[in-house]
Amino acid sequence: MKLFRKYLPILTWGAEYNRQTMVNDLIVACIVTVMLIPQSLAYAMLAGLPPQVGLYASMAPLLMYAIFGTSRTLAVGPVAVASLMTAAAAGTIASQGAPEYLGAAIAMAMVSGLLLVGMGMLRLGFLANFLSHPVISGFITASGLQIAMGQVAPLIGIKGHGESFFDVVQSMLPHLGDVNPATAAVGITSLVFLFWVRSGLKPLLQKIGMGERSAGMLAKLGPIVAIGLTTVSVWSFGLADQGVKVVGTVPKGLPTLAMPSFEMDLWLKILVPALLISIVGYVESISVALTLAAKRRQRIDPDQELIALGMSNVGSAVSGGFPVTGGFSRSIVNFDAGAETPAAGAFTAIGIAIATLFLTPLLYFLPNATLAATIIVAVLSLVDLGAVKHTWRYSKADGAAMAATILLTLIEGVELGLITGVGLSIFLHLYKTSKPHVAVVGQLPGTMNFRNTLRHGVVTDPAILSLRIDASLYFPNARFIEEMVNDAVAANSKIRHVILECPAVNTIDSSGLESLEAINQRLKEGDVNLHLAEVKGPVMDRLLGTHFLEELTGEVHLTQYDAVARINPELAISTMEKKRVVKG
Repeated sequence: MKLFRKYLPILTWGAEYNRQTMVNDLIVACIVTVMLIPQSLAYAMLAGLPPQVGLYASMAPLLMYAIFGTSRTLAVGPVAVASLMTAAAAGTIASQGAPEYLGAAIAMAMVSGLLLVGMGMLRLGFLANFLSHPVISGFITASGLQIAMGQVAPLIGIKGHGESFFDVVQSMLPHLGDVNPATAAVGITSLVFLFWVRSGLKPLLQKIGMGERSAGMLAKLGPIVAIGLTTVSVWSFGLADQGVKVVGTVPKGLPTLAMPSFEMDLWLKILVPALLISIVGYVESISVALTLAAKRRQRIDPDQELIALGMSNVGSAVSGGFPVTGGFSRSIVNFDAGAETPAAGAFTAIGIAIATLFLTPLLYFLPNATLAATIIVAVLSLVDLGAVKHTWRYSKADGAAMAATILLTLIEGVELGLITGVGLSIFLHLYKTSKPHVAVVGQLPGTMNFRNTLRHGVVTDPAILSLRIDASLYFPNARFIEEMVNDAVAANSKIRHVILECPAVNTIDSSGLESLEAINQRLKEGDVNLHLAEVKGPVMDRLLGTHFLEELTGEVHLTQYDAVARINPELAISTMEKKRVVKG
C-alpha cells in the first residue's frame, strides 16, 4: 500500500477528502475553467492546430495529474512556450493544416510523456538542473518575444510566418500595406483592453470597495470578457464579411480516445524536440509547484512530478491533444482561489468537457485577432530583458550564456537556441570547476581557525604550505590542483610540509585520486611531506579502500589546527595565545 501511495498520491489526499473540501475545489474549478477556455483556444492557434485540440488538451491531462501529481495547486494544460516549440517541431514534418501536422503534434505529446515517465521511474529529475536559470530565463524571454511578434500578423490581419523572430519580421514587412482595418480595430482594441485589465482593473475594483482577493479573481477574467464582447461585435456588425478572420466551426463533443502514430521515422524526427519540450516543461512546472507548495508548507516529490507530467502528456496524446505542462498563471489563480487538492483540476476538466459539448457553437464568430491579443498579453509577462543586465553584473559567464540563448533563439529558432544555451551552460560549468578556488591559509592569532592569507592577518610557517581546496577533486580540476601544488613548492625551497585542507571536498574521483598520488610521489622525491586535513567521512571511506593512505608521506588530521600543531606545536600554540589583529 505504501508503494501505491508513492506512485498514486490521490490515495493519500483522497482518503482525507470531505464535502467542504469538494465545495472549495468546485468553486475554484469554475473560475479556472472560465480562464482556461480562451487560453486553450489561443494556445492551439499558437501551435498551428485547430481550436478544439486546445480544448482536448485541457481535459485528460488534468484528470491524469489529479491521480499522479503531488502538488495541490499546479494547473496543467497548454502553455505558450510548449505551444511554440510544438509548432516549430511539427512544422518540420508537414505544413500547418495538414493531417500529418496534427499527427506529429499528437505523437510529440506521447513521446514527451513517455520520456518524462521514464525519467521519473529512473529518478532522473536531476537532469533538469543542466538547464541553468540564466539559460531557461533567456530562452523564455526570447520565446515570449518571438511568440508576441508572431501574433502581430493575425492581430492586424496580414500574412506573417517564420521559425524565428527575424523570419517573422521579414515575412510581415512586405504585407504592412495590406492591414485589414476591421481586423486591426478588433485586435488593437482587445490588446489595449487586456493590458488595462491586467494593470488597472484590480486597483479600480478595490477603489470601489471590492476586496483584494475578489478583485484579483475578476481581473483574471479579462480574456473571457474580451472574447465575449468581440464575438458579439463580429456577429452583430457582420465583420466576418469585411475580412475579419474567425475561428469558425468548432466540432461539438468529447475527443475520441485513440493511440497516436507509432511510425518509427516520425518518432525519430520528433525525439529531440520532444525531449526539449519535456525538460523545459518540467523545469517550468516544478518551479511553480515548489513555489506554491512552500507557501502552504506542503511537500513536492520532484521525481513523482516527472511521472505525473508524463502521464498528463500521455493522456493528452490519447485524447487528441498536444504537449502540456504546468502553467504559471493558471496555477496562481488556482492557488489564490483556494484550491485544496488536485481534484480542482479534475473538476476543471469536467467543466471544459461541458463547454466542449454545449458551448462550441458560440465560438463560431470568435475573431482570431482577439486570440492573438490574448496570447500577446500573456507572453509579454514572460519577457524580462532586465534580467540580462542583472545577471551580467553578478556573473559575466552566466550573463553571456543568457544573452547567447536569447540571440540564438531569436535568430535561429527555439530548438537551436535552447540546445546551444544548454551546451554553453555545461561548458561554462566545466570551465569554472576546472579552475576551483584554492587559498593559501594561515592561523588567525588568538584562535584555532585558519583563513586566507590575502584577506586576514594570519601567522604562517615558511616550512609549511597550507592550501584550502574549495571544490571536489574530479577529472576537470585534478590536473589544475596538481600543477598548483607543484608550482608553489618549486617557488619556495623552504617548504617541507604541504597540508591540503579539504572541508569543501565532497568527492574524489579516479582522476582526483591519481593526481593526489602524483602529488605525493613528487613531493616525496623533493623531501616534502604531504598531509590531509578535515577530510569528510564519505571521502575518507573511499580513500581507505585504496593504497594511497599507505603511501602517504604525511598524515591525515582531523582539523587544520591539528595538522599544524603536529608539525610545529610551538608556533600553533603561541599563535593561539596571541591577540588577533585584522588587516585594515
